[in-house]
Amino acid sequence: MNQMSRTIFILSLSVVMTTALPAVSAWADTAPQIRIDVPVTIKSAKVVFNMDHAAFSGDAPVGLKHMSLMVNRFQQPGKSLDLVGVFHGEAGYMLLNDNAYNKVRKITTGNPYTDMIQDLIKQGVQIEECAVTMKANNWGNDDLLPGVKVNAGALGRIVQLVQEGYVMIQP
Repeated sequence: MNQMSRTIFILSLSVVMTTALPAVSAWADTAPQIRIDVPVTIKSAKVVFNMDHAAFSGDAPVGLKHMSLMVNRFQQPGKSLDLVGVFHGEAGYMLLNDNAYNKVRKITTGNPYTDMIQDLIKQGVQIEECAVTMKANNWGNDDLLPGVKVNAGALGRIVQLVQEGYVMIQP
């Protein structure tokens, strides 16, 4: 970038900044105030996400997004979270590796949820696939993403976890 282009760029940037900042400031001044009447304080939680259907907010799967938000909330000192994601039924395909995902979804770009799921596993979330869903779809363990565990049946597993004190969330 030559000196003249650089000068024009800097001048343009300063014009944009001086016109945009007052608008942002005005919005911040008029934003409604929020008063918290019921604070939520949780030191430990045992949660199971019932991932039986794919629900989306834009392109992001709501259940995966909420699991990630919950993990982030509990990363503070003195807090503990035991989180299990049980995938089955219509959402079972989300745990397939790229080859199996491509075959099932009839695409060639691989599983778009791999990074989110692997990140959750790295952060200690137990991600499980239902063996009944696998059998119904003719999937084997080798079709799953690394780190995914297989349970004997999603509904029984969720009941078991609830009886062990887990709270079930249905995204």
